[in-house]
Amino acid sequence: MAQEKKTFQAEVSRLLDIVAHSLYSEKEIFLRELISNASDACDRLRYAALTHPELAGDDTNYRVVLTPRKEARQLVIADNGIGMSHDDLVANLGTIARSGTAAFMQGLSGDAKKDMALIGQFGVGFYSAFMVAETVEVTTRKAGEAEGWRWVSDGRGEYTVEPAEKDARGTTITLHLREGDDEYLDPFRLQQVVRKYSDHIALPIVVFEAGEDGEEGKERTLNTASALWTRSKSEITAEQYKEFYHHTAHAFDEPWLTLHNKAEGKIEYTNLLFVPSSKPFDLFDPARKNRVKLYVRRVFITDDCPELLPAWLRFLRGVVDSEDLPLNVSREMLQNNPIIARMRGQLTKRVVAELTRKAADAPEEFAEFWKNFGPVLKEGLYEEGEQRESLLPLLRFHSTSGDGLVSLEEYVGRMKKGQDAIYSISGDSLDAVKKSPQLEGFRAKGIEVLLLIDPVDDFWMPTLGKYKDHAFKSVTRGGADLASIGEEPEAPGEEKPKHEVSGAVSGLMAIFKLALGDAVKDVRTSSRLTDSAVCLVADEGDIDMHLERLLKQHKQLDRTATRILEINPQHPLIEKLGALAGTEGSSPELTDFAWLLLDQARILEGEQLPDTAAFARRLCAAMARGLPAAA
Repeated sequence: MAQEKKTFQAEVSRLLDIVAHSLYSEKEIFLRELISNASDACDRLRYAALTHPELAGDDTNYRVVLTPRKEARQLVIADNGIGMSHDDLVANLGTIARSGTAAFMQGLSGDAKKDMALIGQFGVGFYSAFMVAETVEVTTRKAGEAEGWRWVSDGRGEYTVEPAEKDARGTTITLHLREGDDEYLDPFRLQQVVRKYSDHIALPIVVFEAGEDGEEGKERTLNTASALWTRSKSEITAEQYKEFYHHTAHAFDEPWLTLHNKAEGKIEYTNLLFVPSSKPFDLFDPARKNRVKLYVRRVFITDDCPELLPAWLRFLRGVVDSEDLPLNVSREMLQNNPIIARMRGQLTKRVVAELTRKAADAPEEFAEFWKNFGPVLKEGLYEEGEQRESLLPLLRFHSTSGDGLVSLEEYVGRMKKGQDAIYSISGDSLDAVKKSPQLEGFRAKGIEVLLLIDPVDDFWMPTLGKYKDHAFKSVTRGGADLASIGEEPEAPGEEKPKHEVSGAVSGLMAIFKLALGDAVKDVRTSSRLTDSAVCLVADEGDIDMHLERLLKQHKQLDRTATRILEINPQHPLIEKLGALAGTEGSSPELTDFAWLLLDQARILEGEQLPDTAAFARRLCAAMARGLPAAA
């Protein structure tokens, strides 16, 4: 096959451009990334060889070899792992084949240092090699295949792929170093970097030093070469934990929380899990995959085991190492495996317990966690009934009481006298829900309302129904009786003034009902409005309005429930329209006002008007009537 010249995928070109403009604060991190990739390649072959031993053959001493070639100004990183085929090279080094990548790349800030913290989330640390290399050459041969391949690029938009001779399986990366980066040809400097970033790698990282004056070269192992999670916690530094997180998660942020435990008893396993401090870009990928690696007695098994942890803990990174599973466990064996099921239950409880402790001990830090991962954690409320009670204390909400977050316990503790329900409102953004007219009456009486802006809220809250005997109730539903909440009991013989609805407004409501017909379920006065003239609400038995819009957007619902139009009888406009109705009765003018007010309520709800032309015509007519006649 002749040499092929290909162009990088657009997202790769963008990443390479970021890398070329000093993404890393320290260039040395390129070596960590390449060693980490080599280690992963060896792990994958070790596992594949359990069922297909011919793939490894006689070469089962997996390792990574660094060879500095000073005269040629080349640094070579070689492994005897699983290697790559032609298609693997194109897929792994020419594209980023992950859902949502393009949208994520478009959202990068343009600040090189900030964006650098995100690059590792793509699993593309390989491209960091271009910080120190003018040209990168990859020669590889996949285990079980006879043909090798060479990939070459200068990182400027194109790369070539061609057949190549390679005696053994594995991957060899040759970096043709830039001027000024010769320090990475010094074995002592390489040792410094390996000890700092890759000491935890569980296979030998070796430097090969060429002999002088015909002397034979020698090899030296640079790392401890033992799995970090097998060591005692007292022997591991915070820096070592951080670098292991960087390795296993292919991440560049700091771990927000570290959980290192050894379970002993009926089943034995060790977990070293991390909660990131930054939100992974694929957190809301529809596949909802967890990224925790499963090992059996220090042998890598898989990084795709959905049975190991629930999807609502998919932000976790790290490893779980079982002592009880068989080494040759297959994907089919992992499904419905009782050992995996028990590990899942114990790991889930441990993570939730640690988050609960963190929420109590460091509320400000927990607020940051909640900002990143709260929407995902809430998925557990309707997916996993066993954890529901333990998850409830972790919930945090924005509310009408201020800018901070509030727990359900705090909300219940400051409920108004006479208030039985926990009130909430759902919307697409905080700004939108804060402006909702349905909140006016609640604000006027100082009744706190939870502001729900995550789509998952529309699903878990109805499933839960109530919290400590207090029902969850949306303020966008009908029947919001605010009269008795927060009122002091009447003294004997005292009667509080009641807001009576005038006969004129009652007549106006009848005219509106007749004019709007089937467009609304009812027209009635409202106790929830103070400033706005009208609003739409759902009837008690109907679907919540925000949930209905959400389901329609995702093609899960093709019908629209008819809503109730509530009017504010104290609003000046309603009073004037009532007076007009009292003198003139039903008229085309009042019919137009009825439809204008209904469309106004629809707009406030963020709904699409069914007839924009009619709305524009009525609005123009109303404004024309309000202007003085031309002279």
